[in-house]
Amino acid sequence: MGSEARKRVCLVACGSFNPITNMHLRLFELARDTLQRTGRYEVVQGIISPVNDGYKKQGLIPSKHRVEMCKLAAASSDWIRVDEWEANYDGWQRTALVMRYMEKAVAENSAKESPDVPAPAVRLLCGGDLLESFATPGLWSSEDIEELVGHFGLAVITRAGSNPQQFIYQSDVLSKHQNNIALATEWITNEISATKIRRSLRRQESVRYLIPDSVLEYIKKNKLYQD
Repeated sequence: MGSEARKRVCLVACGSFNPITNMHLRLFELARDTLQRTGRYEVVQGIISPVNDGYKKQGLIPSKHRVEMCKLAAASSDWIRVDEWEANYDGWQRTALVMRYMEKAVAENSAKESPDVPAPAVRLLCGGDLLESFATPGLWSSEDIEELVGHFGLAVITRAGSNPQQFIYQSDVLSKHQNNIALATEWITNEISATKIRRSLRRQESVRYLIPDSVLEYIKKNKLYQD
């Protein structure tokens, strides 16, 4: 199937990125491979959207630093970029609203750059833990889950040994839209997490090769994650 017949897709990852790690970037690569391997999609862009400071998660450093670190990390990619809208908004926004903004922004940019080509569809890139969080009472509204899965679709990166198919089967809304959920398994076990990175930084332990060198230099320069 030629690329002209494939549906163009833009992957959007929302999260704290506190700090961004090599694994965050790896998720984009895995999702792109999985979608393009089907022969039905062409992934043309990836967007990193750091969460707003209003999220008030414990240990969350100011968004100005998280945005800058994401930009430094994405500089090595020719298809992933950072969008500051969510981080700069006046308060925390639900993921569904962020995705609505991304859909509109991507469509507007596409109309300017390639007016004769259909705008890419935006799809939420996430880990298996987010998928399973849909079952947590009170965490997500049923309307938002329906919109995220049914309208936008998901690209879910899961770990070897997990069973996302069973979780999808057990959920009525996920089962209804299972054809809009692309599952990619990370077979190369990698336990890099921002939480562990922050802990190592507090203990003045090396995190080299776990995060991009440019991000590490930024952390040192600005004396981040010291307490």
